[in-house]
Amino acid sequence: GPGFFPVILAGDGYYVDAVDYTEGMLEKAKENVEKYLGNKKDHVSFYRMDAQDLDFQDNTFDVVITRNLTWNLPHPDRAYAEWTRVLKKGGVLLNFDANWYAYLFDEDAQAAWDRDRRSSAERGVRDQNVEAEGEHFDVMEEIARRVPLSKIARPAWDLQQLASLGLKAEADETVWKRVWSEEETISFASTPMFLVRGRK
Repeated sequence: GPGFFPVILAGDGYYVDAVDYTEGMLEKAKENVEKYLGNKKDHVSFYRMDAQDLDFQDNTFDVVITRNLTWNLPHPDRAYAEWTRVLKKGGVLLNFDANWYAYLFDEDAQAAWDRDRRSSAERGVRDQNVEAEGEHFDVMEEIARRVPLSKIARPAWDLQQLASLGLKAEADETVWKRVWSEEETISFASTPMFLVRGRK
């Protein structure tokens, strides 16, 4: 993505290998690292790779962190296997995601999503589900219709995957309360972000 985690982590002194599939996102991440990190910008290295097929060696990283990624992968099970493979023994996998597009497949989820749209309008906040700058919602929905996780209740699926890979896994389904702004809390009320944590 645009470098959200690399900026935070490198800013705190960690060394980060930042991966994205698209050159455009890597360029945006590089811009943000340059803009926000100053002399710590050398703490971040950038790689164009597929999260489902990484080029890194086994047992390379202390931590693997992803955000809003797994939902749009055609083979999220392969991604979890890859992330586990590159973790060192004792390493931690942190994945932030949500059931973003359940409303496309479930009437109750659609009704809740519709309520979020009305609530955003009534409360006068920018609705990030339909008004986010640079987002193409029709394209995102088309992706969501083709990928497997849009139809699956999560994080239960994620926990099962991590356990099958031998990780000790747990989920925090209230992490959104600690990290979301008021605007995000209103816009995404029916799709709360969760954190899946696995230790190798």
